[in-house]
Amino acid sequence: MRLSRSKKRSMSKFPSLAKLHKWLAVLVFIQVVIWLGTGLFFNLMDHDKARGNQYRTQPAKVEVDSSRLIEPKQVLTQIEKGSKQTVNSIKLIQLLNTPYYLVNHYQGLYKHFFNQHSLVNAYSGQELVIDDGIAKQIAEQSYSGNAVISKIQRLTPPIEDFLKEQNPVWQVNFADEMNTSVYIEISSGRVVGHSNDDKRFVDLFFMLHFMDYGLFGQNRTGGFNNLQIVLFAHLMLLFCCTGIVWVIRLWRKGQYRV
Repeated sequence: MRLSRSKKRSMSKFPSLAKLHKWLAVLVFIQVVIWLGTGLFFNLMDHDKARGNQYRTQPAKVEVDSSRLIEPKQVLTQIEKGSKQTVNSIKLIQLLNTPYYLVNHYQGLYKHFFNQHSLVNAYSGQELVIDDGIAKQIAEQSYSGNAVISKIQRLTPPIEDFLKEQNPVWQVNFADEMNTSVYIEISSGRVVGHSNDDKRFVDLFFMLHFMDYGLFGQNRTGGFNNLQIVLFAHLMLLFCCTGIVWVIRLWRKGQYRV
C-alpha cells in the first residue's frame, strides 16, 4: 500500500492530530534509542566490574565448638525479657570468626527490605551492637585490597550506591584507585555489598535504561517501578492511538491505494 499525492492536502485538515503524533514520535524515538544503547552496553560490559566486587572476598568459615553453644531457648528468653520484642526466627551465623545467633524481630520479604535483628554471641550470650568499630572489622574482612580505610559513616535510606536497600548501614570507604565502599547493615552485620567507580558508572546506565530519574517529587528506586515508566507507557499508548486515528482518516478519504 502507498499514499497518494493528495496526502499533504488531507493532512492540513487535521494538523493538530498530525503535530501531536509527530511530537510523540520524537519522544518515543529518543527513549527507544536510549534503551537500545544501554541494552547494548549491558551485553558488552564486564559483569564482574559492574557489581563492584573486584576487591570483595568471602571470609573463611571457622569450626564451631558445638559443646560451647548456649541453647537458643535461653537466647529467646533473654531477648524477650530484655527488650520485650517479638521473635520471628533465630539462626546461627558466623561474624568475625565467631558464632552468633541472629534473632529476627521484623521480617521483610527480601534482605534489602526493612528488617530488624538482634545479634547474640552463641558462646557467651552477650548481645552485639554493630558500631563503627565492628563495621570496620567486618569491612576489612570482606576486602582483599591493600588500601586503608579513609572514612566511616552511618547512612539511612535512600543509599545512593544501593537504592533498593531499606535498612540503615555503615559505609566504610577505602582509599584505593577505585574508591571502594563497603556497606554493612547495622542491625545484622550483613555485608550489603561493595561499590566502586566501575559500579557507579554502570548504575548511570541502569538509571537511563529504567528511566529512574527521580522526577515529580519521587526518589530514585533503583528499578523500573517508577512514575516515569507509567507516564511513558501512556505516551506510547497515545502515540499508537493517534497513529491509528490518522490511518483511519486517510483511509476514509481515499488516500490509500492497493
